[in-house]
Amino acid sequence: MASFLSSRSLLQLVLLISIIKFSSAARTFSVSDQSQDPLLFQYHNGPLLTGDVSINLIWYGKFKPSQRAIVSDFIASVSSRRPTTAEPSVATWWKATEKYYNLVKTKKTSPLLLSVGTPILDESYSLGKSLSSKQIVQLASKGGQKRAINVVLTSSDVAVEGFCSSKCGTHGSSLSAKQISGKRSRFAYIWVGNSEIQCPGQCAWPFHQPIYGPQNPPLVAPNNDVGLDGMVINLASLLAGTATNPFENGYFQGPKEAPLEAASACPGVYGKGAYPGYAGDLLVDSTTGASYNAHGVNGRKYVLPALFDPSTSTCSTLI
Repeated sequence: MASFLSSRSLLQLVLLISIIKFSSAARTFSVSDQSQDPLLFQYHNGPLLTGDVSINLIWYGKFKPSQRAIVSDFIASVSSRRPTTAEPSVATWWKATEKYYNLVKTKKTSPLLLSVGTPILDESYSLGKSLSSKQIVQLASKGGQKRAINVVLTSSDVAVEGFCSSKCGTHGSSLSAKQISGKRSRFAYIWVGNSEIQCPGQCAWPFHQPIYGPQNPPLVAPNNDVGLDGMVINLASLLAGTATNPFENGYFQGPKEAPLEAASACPGVYGKGAYPGYAGDLLVDSTTGASYNAHGVNGRKYVLPALFDPSTSTCSTLI
């Protein structure tokens, strides 16, 4: 993962080196989009996710029902055919990904229509509390294996290979275990960990004090859960990357092993005026004091990352 380099301060150079080390879902900081140099994304001629695709949430470990509802409502907000009347909304944020599809002029593609799939609960830690990357794929395989995005969410007491040291989450794809009509289909998957205990300063910023960089006060989490609100930010980033670069040959810049994607190209930017240690100008709930930039279903509020706009080569925020 990388950020945009500015020559104005040594601090930004140090942050850039740290950011390169981190994954596409890392909680890192970036300069304001007004000071960024244009970044030219490349389309690598591979397919984007299109048509009807279900999002299946696979809960690994202990999550309270109220915690599962935070993420489930976010997925429902992304996939809802009836956007919330309150703006800015999650649906408006997701609609920005359509710009990537509009640039694919050589192929006729159907729009991506997401839906809420079947949730799977694994509260018994069937693979233990220390997981390898291969085991994450194994867990993802429990979901639907055709036209699906299987999202593995690990609880705060589960260690995952590379978690906190190099990533907060990841996405990829895998072949289905069974053949259908003599062929094995490919499904996309995402993994995100709850960092509340292990590394909130890395993966739950801006809702927790950062472990490095400017020490501005953390924001109040919109759903009053630092770990889960942090997970939503990472999930949103990875969901945008999955749609526009599902099989490592879609839209990205840089090496495919550590690509800059739709959201990871704008680390730490959530509102206009963002700079290192400052998430940007966000809305504030007058009752709870929580910060947010998007309305969701069931009265939810979320903080969502800026998305790279391929038509302007800048990071675009909801507010």
